[in-house]
Amino acid sequence: MKKPMPEKKVMIIGASGHGKVIADIIHQSGDQVMGFLDDDPTKKEIHQIPVLGKIKDIQKYKDDFYFIIGIGDNQIRKKIAENNPALNYYTAIHPTAVIGEGVHIGNGTAVMAGVVINVDTDIGEHCIINTSAVVEHDVTIQSLTHISPNTTICGSVKIGKSCHVGAGSTVINNIYIYDDVILGAGSTTINNLIQPGIYIGIPSRRIK
Repeated sequence: MKKPMPEKKVMIIGASGHGKVIADIIHQSGDQVMGFLDDDPTKKEIHQIPVLGKIKDIQKYKDDFYFIIGIGDNQIRKKIAENNPALNYYTAIHPTAVIGEGVHIGNGTAVMAGVVINVDTDIGEHCIINTSAVVEHDVTIQSLTHISPNTTICGSVKIGKSCHVGAGSTVINNIYIYDDVILGAGSTTINNLIQPGIYIGIPSRRIK
């Protein structure tokens, strides 16, 4: 009989909507949220979980807890991660997510409820794979990218760093998407996107 794994104690950086969802995933995974860190002085607790300080207080807790950045904005998440590379980062995977064989998910990434990630996919650090997204086989998603709810990423797609794929978007198979690309909600991408920028529509096109 296997011994139960000891629960992990986690501090969430960011006490807004995304942070609340992360807290729920941690609880449903059998681990414990010890508190939030947030720079908004009006926030004292979230669902009876205390806000224990500001983001600069990370160093006070760094030896005691795992951390996850519960902030949806890619650039803010990037700044915090770059300023704190040595933390023990927690990877949050909702129990209802379907994770295929050979999938790698990087430290600090959050995988929400109802997500499907199929075989041999590689997801980087501090990514967000949001509610009911489908990420098909042999996909690469680099660090700090946000895949929004109800998005479909088809097989063998490669997505760069710090991208944001809007809600309900579709990326067809074998597409390459460069770093810092923003895909508008409901867009469909059928060609490689080799420049950073904002892309919208069906098929997606770059706008100034």
